[in-house]
Amino acid sequence: SLKWNQQAEIVHCRWAMLGAAGIFIPEFLTKIGILNTPSWYTAGEQDYFTDTTTLFVIELILIGWAEGRRWADIIKPGSVNTDPIFPNNKLTGTDVGYPGGLWFDPLGWGSGSPAKIKELRTKEIKNGRLAMLAVMGAWFQHIYTGTGPIDNLFAHLADPGHATIFATFSPK
Repeated sequence: SLKWNQQAEIVHCRWAMLGAAGIFIPEFLTKIGILNTPSWYTAGEQDYFTDTTTLFVIELILIGWAEGRRWADIIKPGSVNTDPIFPNNKLTGTDVGYPGGLWFDPLGWGSGSPAKIKELRTKEIKNGRLAMLAVMGAWFQHIYTGTGPIDNLFAHLADPGHATIFATFSPK
């Protein structure tokens, strides 16, 4: 349904904004010597506390629970505003996808005039769509060049005449 697709876009925008920050910020801080983190495209090669099958099953259960609650909120808005573990904690928002409360709106940006709220929601969607394109661009840069976007940017700044998209796609 249209409502589900709207909510899916909001969620994908939020994940893409987190993903873009997770790609660009650590790579930049590693490049300038502040951090020493592995590249985002090699993160799956790291050793975790358990095997990948167990991680997948845990993720499936947790995401399934969250998606089930989101679906219930779409069907009956406000129905999941009570915390299932701490029933005294109630979320203040009644709009689907915008729960409000301390955990989801700590700075109070979701309160105020309806015009301000509409403007912020529009900015969220626009920035989220841009972040989806940025993440896709980072993937393609890594596929074609074997390096990340920050490495490509620094290479271009060091030699703007030769480190370009045309040089990347030209026959060698």
